[in-house]
Amino acid sequence: MDYRFLELKVEDNIGTLALARKESLNALSLEFAAEITGAVKELREIDEVRAIILKSNAQIFCAGLDLKDFVSAGLDGTPKGSLDFPEKLHELFDCCNVLEECPKPIIAAVHGKCVGGGLDIIAACDIRLCTEDATFSLREAGIGLVADMGILQRLPLIIGQGFTREMAYTARFFSAKEVARMGMVNGICVNREALMDEAKKLAALISENAPLAVQQTKKVLNYSRSATVEDGMSMAMQKNMVLLFSQDVREAMAAFMEKRKPHFKGR
Repeated sequence: MDYRFLELKVEDNIGTLALARKESLNALSLEFAAEITGAVKELREIDEVRAIILKSNAQIFCAGLDLKDFVSAGLDGTPKGSLDFPEKLHELFDCCNVLEECPKPIIAAVHGKCVGGGLDIIAACDIRLCTEDATFSLREAGIGLVADMGILQRLPLIIGQGFTREMAYTARFFSAKEVARMGMVNGICVNREALMDEAKKLAALISENAPLAVQQTKKVLNYSRSATVEDGMSMAMQKNMVLLFSQDVREAMAAFMEKRKPHFKGR
């Protein structure tokens, strides 16, 4: 597919999805959000892709919602307009949901400011890395709104209720060191070049493992956030009852016996 606001690349089993609405600092419009959804769906269907890196080609990661686009969506304050709210803005919600639901692990590589909707996006990813100059703001309370793209549901599962409430209630900017202390990011890199090097290294490590096993592990992890330990374990065992008959498991056993590195094919 051709994208107006994105740059897409697949190389060495890694898909790189670059946010490139540069003139607007990646402010999320409905069209932009729809493109993100389409690109992630495209990447999930490419067998070669085993991990995805989400990055920004703009000066910052994301400036949050495009408020002009938001107003032009026809939310006129009437009862009908209010009832139509979820449907008219579904692209915003979809672009986060599709990241979370994508079976392939997604690494968010963040530099500069990550505001509002940008924070929603990275919270829906599996792993987050950032540069030393990165700052993060759950901004909605500062503009009179409640965050509704999933951040209030996802972020507490990453950093806990206390830190989430501090970010949500204050709407201030938090430094890379602060969010690292919270557990939001897995690592801090000195600059954008080092950030991409680290993201690629991590994606490559993921890509070396059995693709089906990694993808099903993500499904079990997502399911287990709202399930009992027993139910989560049951789902994992069901996945393994299928995976035990995969070519990748046979390859892993053969590689162990032959004292070599396995070469997985996702079958």
